[in-house]
Amino acid sequence: MDREQNLNFFITCKDHTVSGEEFQLLYDEELEMLITTPKPNNEDLGKYYQSEDYISHTDSKRSLFEKLYHVIKMYSLSKKVHLISKLNTGTGTLLDIGAGTGDFLAVAKKKGWDAKGVEPNTQAKELAKQKGIDLVPETKEYISQKFDVITMWHVLEHVPDVEFQIKELKRLLQPGGHLIIAVPNFKSYDATYYKSFWAAFDVPRHLWHFSKKAIHLLFEKHDLYLEKTLPMKFDSFYVSLLSEKYKTGTMNFFRAFWIGLQSNLKGRSSGEFSSHIYVLKNK
Repeated sequence: MDREQNLNFFITCKDHTVSGEEFQLLYDEELEMLITTPKPNNEDLGKYYQSEDYISHTDSKRSLFEKLYHVIKMYSLSKKVHLISKLNTGTGTLLDIGAGTGDFLAVAKKKGWDAKGVEPNTQAKELAKQKGIDLVPETKEYISQKFDVITMWHVLEHVPDVEFQIKELKRLLQPGGHLIIAVPNFKSYDATYYKSFWAAFDVPRHLWHFSKKAIHLLFEKHDLYLEKTLPMKFDSFYVSLLSEKYKTGTMNFFRAFWIGLQSNLKGRSSGEFSSHIYVLKNK
């Protein structure tokens, strides 16, 4: 996806997790989305994930923050499985792309789903295997199989080529099947409050930063139509905690809770929450 001809400077952000490098976010006015630049080449991207603090690739519970993260994650997993079962009016075939350590697939499998997953990270795949979940590194390994539901929980913002990824989703999804995309929302209150310290910018691991309009336009041209948008209300608290750490050097739980709460309250009227779940259908 190369749209750099019509981009305007938006903000400069720092990689707080691994490298300490700075990156610019450029604004695509037509799509209402941000693009991280310079974009690391595919060979270098992996090094930006090499940190014990990159929580989605570990099962670590070293700190109160990590323990709290995993408690909330387990609650959220059951809600996610309930969502896909309701959309599909029962169980079926499920593909989770960016499956991490396999927790979502493990819960879905217990609920009766024929669950498969894609995850390129070796460490995460090993942890998933210990839970009885075998993951493949790329979607191309599914040559002819199609799925009733495909999920990408905070993954689309990481993929090097958005257009290619959407084409792959279209190829793999059954006619009438559902696609679930969860991504951060840079138009939320917590994003505007923390600005360059907003943890969900997470450069350069997050290469793309989407709005509702961007999701609608990017997927519609591939005949994947947006049915509904749902809030992820826990995200504002989690992101605010990390943002406080980046901004002040410490996790100010009270301040983070207040900003997270404000973000959710303001989101009820604006429709702009810290993260959104987009439910799309293949017609």
